[in-house]
Amino acid sequence: MLLLLAGGLAGQIRFEEIAPRAGLKFELHNGATGRFWQPELMVAGVAAFDYNNDGCTDIYFVNGAALPSLKKTGPEFHNRLFRNNCDLTFTDVTAEAGVAGEGYSMAVAAADYDNDGFTDLFVGGVNRNILYRNLGNGRFEDVTARVRLAGLHPKHGKPWSISAGWFDYDNDGALDLFISNYVVWDPQTDPRCGTPANPFYCHPGKYPGLPCQLFRNLGDGRFADASEASGIARHIAKGMGVAFADFDLDGFTDVYLANDSVRSFLFRNRGNGTFEELGLEAGVALREDGAAIAGMGADFRDFDNDGLPDIVVAGMINDTFLLFRNLGRRSLFEDYGQQSGLLMATRPLTGWSLGMYDLDNDGLKDLFFALSHFPRLERYTGSDSALANRVFRNLGGGKFADASTGAGLEGAAHHHGTAFADFDNDGRVDVVVSLLNGPAKLYRNITPGGNHWLALKLRGARSNRDGLGAVVRVTLPDGRVLHNQATTSVGYASSSEPLVRFGLGQHAIATRIEIRWPSGARQELENVKADRIVEVEEPPASRSKAVAH
Repeated sequence: MLLLLAGGLAGQIRFEEIAPRAGLKFELHNGATGRFWQPELMVAGVAAFDYNNDGCTDIYFVNGAALPSLKKTGPEFHNRLFRNNCDLTFTDVTAEAGVAGEGYSMAVAAADYDNDGFTDLFVGGVNRNILYRNLGNGRFEDVTARVRLAGLHPKHGKPWSISAGWFDYDNDGALDLFISNYVVWDPQTDPRCGTPANPFYCHPGKYPGLPCQLFRNLGDGRFADASEASGIARHIAKGMGVAFADFDLDGFTDVYLANDSVRSFLFRNRGNGTFEELGLEAGVALREDGAAIAGMGADFRDFDNDGLPDIVVAGMINDTFLLFRNLGRRSLFEDYGQQSGLLMATRPLTGWSLGMYDLDNDGLKDLFFALSHFPRLERYTGSDSALANRVFRNLGGGKFADASTGAGLEGAAHHHGTAFADFDNDGRVDVVVSLLNGPAKLYRNITPGGNHWLALKLRGARSNRDGLGAVVRVTLPDGRVLHNQATTSVGYASSSEPLVRFGLGQHAIATRIEIRWPSGARQELENVKADRIVEVEEPPASRSKAVAH
């Protein structure tokens, strides 16, 4: 009862679903025809990013295609860009922006890869990848071939890319691209599972896995395939969600890869251009009982504010969702599902995307999960495969409580991708969710309570312009310390805003903000007033302390 009170009435996180009145009219189509092609299950991600630099976060949905041709045969399959009109309404600007896409799209990753001040879009899919360069005039240009990002593999050709993310693995100030590839799939040889009278999607065990890919940004507008040289390609994956953090605090960004029904990977960045995979040794490859889960979305953040990034992973029914707590000792994690309260609460759920954000601005990061069972799974669960989304409130002390009742998340559907951003600039994190063969949802955060907040908009100089990979520490007047980092790679196949956000509770000021930039530069801000977005420019090498006004 105490947990229910703490996670419910005493601090109720609340949303209202506003997509229809906001003009956000998008339906994700997977091209299903009754043949049970494997890609039908896996679409698709969504991105939250400010493409026109007007201070209002826009939304980009990726979309499927006809099967088995893998072609966008009509506008119902177009990817869609919606401009935020800064009044909580959106306008479809896909045609004028030139981003309708080609092929069967799966993933989207947004970041300013060329450091020109405009956010670009990478779209990964089954039959092709696309890099859209933001021209700064409301339009994008497909530069995939020119920058050498077609993603062709010497053995597999164009792999099935399912997630992707931007990070600067060598700290040279230019963002590199990690692509999570799934399985070998060919419509000519796709197996049939179940019976002719009762067909079903095949288990991923029926398909060979694929290596992931790493592309190094050369800083001159081109990329080089560093998959082999870095060691990433040596590990065969069935990759799903990818997330980044410097888990061992050595100054180099590491990679967590959630795999589907095989052990997950933790790629430790050695700092010399190579990675070592130590998921098993670190304790994040498998569930505590040694079982692999159907890992999907992931986030890599510090849920307990001890300065060490932790990992949360969504899985399938009976998997339980995993929470790995970073112990900071010899790169070890512990399976924290039972202690946190997530183990039993998530066992009956199937999760796709997710995010670890402070949804009530109390200084503790909460968990949002986009849920749905697989279509046709009702014969195993005894219920329909559609599910309502869930939110778990961080109670502190390493505990979470299901706060979904009364949170405005009612309405079962086949939820897949999620992107997190403050779409109305009121200081509360909102969520946009894509639905399989259904209308997208936009959850406006209307959590009461009046807690204060602070968001940092980082501008790198020696570091990448977005400041991705920067680690931020905030000290409050009562001495409490909060931790977060800059990343857009959150959840499954999706991309969220790059701002670094903090809930400050009842404090109207942060007494100190400490930033460790990817370049290694360290910066301090003092006595920063709350309830605003603060733009922070990376200082020159000779200066590291500043005061925000």
